[in-house]
This record gives sequence, C-alpha cells and structure tokens, in this order.
Amino acid sequence: MDMELRHLRCLVAIVDTGSFTDAAIDLGISQAAVSRTLIALEDILGVRLLHRTSRNVTPTADGARVLARARHLLAEADDLVAEAATGHTRLRIGHAWSAMGRHTAEFQRRWATLHPDVELQLVRANSPTGGLAEGTCDLAVVRAAFDERRFASAVVGHERRVCTVAADDPWARRRSIGLDEVRERTLLIDRRTGTTTADLWPVGQRPSVEYTRDIDDWLALIATGRNVGVTPESTATQYRREGIAFRPLRDAAPVAVRLIWRRQDPHPATHAAVALLRDLYRRHQ
Repeated sequence: MDMELRHLRCLVAIVDTGSFTDAAIDLGISQAAVSRTLIALEDILGVRLLHRTSRNVTPTADGARVLARARHLLAEADDLVAEAATGHTRLRIGHAWSAMGRHTAEFQRRWATLHPDVELQLVRANSPTGGLAEGTCDLAVVRAAFDERRFASAVVGHERRVCTVAADDPWARRRSIGLDEVRERTLLIDRRTGTTTADLWPVGQRPSVEYTRDIDDWLALIATGRNVGVTPESTATQYRREGIAFRPLRDAAPVAVRLIWRRQDPHPATHAAVALLRDLYRRHQ
C-alpha cells in the first residue's frame, strides 16, 4: 500500500485532538476508520507512531519525527492547492523571538511593493529553527546554532548585544553594561530558543545561570529583578514593555542574523528575501 495524505491527516488529527474519538469527529469518519488508517500508516512506515493508554495518546520518538514531517507535507499540499486555484504564492518567514528587529516593518512594506504576487506572512514559533523544522514556515530568521546539514543559510546582518534588566534595577540608570560585570549577577538563559550561552564568558569566569524556555517567561522573570539577561538588540525593538530596561552591552561580539531554509526544498522567493534583508541591515549599520 502507498502512503496517502489521508494517512498523514489522520495521524495529525489524533495528536492534535488527543484521542481517536475526537479525531474521527474532526475528520468526519468513524472511529474504526481512524484506527484502521493509523494502523495502515504504521505498517507502511514499519514503525510504531503512538503510545496509547486509556487516558491519552502521545507520539513515540519515531512518531514525533513523522509528525513533524507530516505537518510540513500537509502544509505544502494545501499550498499547492491554493496556488493552483488562485495563482497566488505565499512566503512564510518564521522566527522564535524578534523577526527582523527594527527592520521588520520596512521589510514588510518593501516586500509588498517589490513582490506584490507573493503574500508575506511572519510566523512566530517557539522553536530553535523558528518553525522551519516543524514545517510551519518556508524560511526562518535565526540568531542561534542550527543543523547545518539539514538547512542551508545566508548571513543577512549582525546585531549588537544588550543587557536586559528590571526597570528599577540600579543598572537601568546606566548608559551601558560591561560584559565582565554580568558575572556579578544571575544570568537568565532561554534554553530553547535564546542566543546567549555561558560560552560567551571564559571558563572559570562565567556567571551563575538559571533557565527558561520562552521569551515571555524570560522577560517576566527579569522584571522581578532576580535575574538579568543578554540578548540581541532586535529583542529590545520588538519587546518594549513596562518593567524592563535594555542597555548596550560592551565588549561582547555581535550576533549573526541568518535566514535559513530546507536544503532540498527551497522556496522560489528565498534569494529575493535574502537580498532584501541584507540590504536593510547594510543600510542601517
């Protein structure tokens, strides 16, 4: 039996709804048909995809990998149908935190002028690849390490680092903070999508560290005054909020900003996006 899109839609529906019963309702088929379709997919792939208990359904390790690829393939299939019907192309650019920073609005305006037939969508995803590995976007803006075997990339610019502190912190009254001074404080690092690691400091001279896994939690904890953070200046542009202050960080190397895409499946507008974003960063150096 060949794998069909209905097999993949069934898997996604089961995981997203959390049960075979709800998946059947979502797909408009019987529960028995859902079970048969999943079993057929497992037979085709030769792996078990789901852990099933009386209370919940969760992906196996193999299932998680297949699920990510299934989402991508289904999104591509939906795009194909939409483009065939309308003749309109869409470019989705993912990001974990701050998109293109201060260049975001200008990128959107210039893209609409230069490429009116390619709809631009910015997609925020709490993922190290900005949603690219999960199939929710075509390109992604990243400022941290990624799998270079799987994804191709282009450096589009560089951003200075800033120190993030509570608005009532004594450091908030200063014009800048030295990298060495951060060692005196407890550094908050976003383990999932952040750009900063303890490797920014020499071994034996590193600050104490605590971790979070989301930009909103990161900012909320820093606002309490317990921690400080280090982040690219784009974060300061996109996340201005009460209770937080950003100050330039001295003596720290800048952060490279990259656009990344799937090596085997680049979007036709990839190089146009790279060229435009490079131009914006170059103009504002």
